[in-house]
Amino acid sequence: MNKVSRRLSKNRQPSSLKTAIAYRLIIPVMIFIILETALSYFVTLHYVEKTYDRWLLDSARSLVQEVKVINNKVSVNLSATALEIFKWDDIDTTFFKINAEKSGGLAGDLMLSTTSVPINVDQPVYSNAIIDDEEIRMVSLQVPGTFPEKVYIHVAETLNKRQDMMVDILLADLIPQILLMLLISLLLIEGINHGLAPLHKLADDISQRSPSDLSPIPESYVFAEVKTLTDTINNLLGKLSAAIVSQQSFIANAAHQLRTPLAGLKLQAERAQREENILTMRPALSQIQNSADRVSHMITQLLALARSGPIEGSHQMEKIDLYHLAKMICIEWIPKALEKDMEMSFDAADQSHFVNGDKVLLTELLANLLDNAIAYGHKQGNIHVKLTSQPILCLSIEDDGPGIQDFERDKIFERFYRIPGSSGDGCGLGLAIVKEIADLHQVKLLLLSSNSGGTRIDLQFEELDNN
Repeated sequence: MNKVSRRLSKNRQPSSLKTAIAYRLIIPVMIFIILETALSYFVTLHYVEKTYDRWLLDSARSLVQEVKVINNKVSVNLSATALEIFKWDDIDTTFFKINAEKSGGLAGDLMLSTTSVPINVDQPVYSNAIIDDEEIRMVSLQVPGTFPEKVYIHVAETLNKRQDMMVDILLADLIPQILLMLLISLLLIEGINHGLAPLHKLADDISQRSPSDLSPIPESYVFAEVKTLTDTINNLLGKLSAAIVSQQSFIANAAHQLRTPLAGLKLQAERAQREENILTMRPALSQIQNSADRVSHMITQLLALARSGPIEGSHQMEKIDLYHLAKMICIEWIPKALEKDMEMSFDAADQSHFVNGDKVLLTELLANLLDNAIAYGHKQGNIHVKLTSQPILCLSIEDDGPGIQDFERDKIFERFYRIPGSSGDGCGLGLAIVKEIADLHQVKLLLLSSNSGGTRIDLQFEELDNN
């Protein structure tokens, strides 16, 4: 089931921004029109009923004058002509009935049922009924005046005129609203197309670019909301451009630096080939070994430098015990220090201090600092590694070598830069690697002088909670 869901999600086409905006604008308009139409229907129904009820009441009141008392009996004198005029209607059928409380029906349509109508003497009463399967609206009232008994008048009519008027009013209200909705929809779609035009132009401009064109996208024709997108893209293009320039510079410098030891390696190999005696061949073989070691060391540093390059987000950051890491690296480098009769000490409280970082890169950083301290320190000298936590977590590597002059301190972190006249077989990459790894981990790197005149490098970390 999960595989099917994932497959469907992969095959699903991305939703359209144009369609989403159109739906979010047009649907509320449609809902508003539907609600407004429903409200208009009930308002129209109310006023149509009110209007025709008033006409119905006027018809009933017109019959009051036809009710008379003759010989102390209630009678109705309604001529045929008056009856025809009263009931004439080319759309609806009109019914009426005049009845007395005791005498019963006096005139009109006797099938008009009035038994269930509670008549109030003060005001007319409206009711709905059915005659011959057709709905009617009826008004009932008590004839005012002094009569031997109570007299009631009932007038009713079918609902054709009411329904026709409701339909006419609703159409008169609904058709303009439908036309208005269509006009609004057209204007909204046109507005959306116009608003999305900069995005289409932006997509066209980017699609027509060559892969090597990382220049910023022009922003002269975009809206403020789209400008946020173009700013983000331009920022990304700037980072990519800087990364590519850095990699191209790295490749060019690496090729230049590798050319010299490889040329020496080739020269010594040719020299060894010319020798026939193994004893006379040994100096050339020794030089070949030295050149190979130098090339191997340089390639190792080049790979480390490439790993710590400017392309962000490719490093596995984790919680690392800096005390344990520094102690283990110092132990690993003690044999190399002993080869130069140097003493290496590690001074730290036996306590864990955690930082956030890439373990491989931090190992490379500390290894390069110790390698530099051993390579450029005095023979039979001292290297002191110290980890302190107050006032800030700081790892210091100090040697008693010749030190670094002030005017050289801005240059030694550049790639392939070596101080003129310096000893060692380095290629000028060690401190460049240290600087880039420190920047990647947001570690503050301080280059100082030691008390013995040598070099001290402080690395200030942001310590994590031990929990």
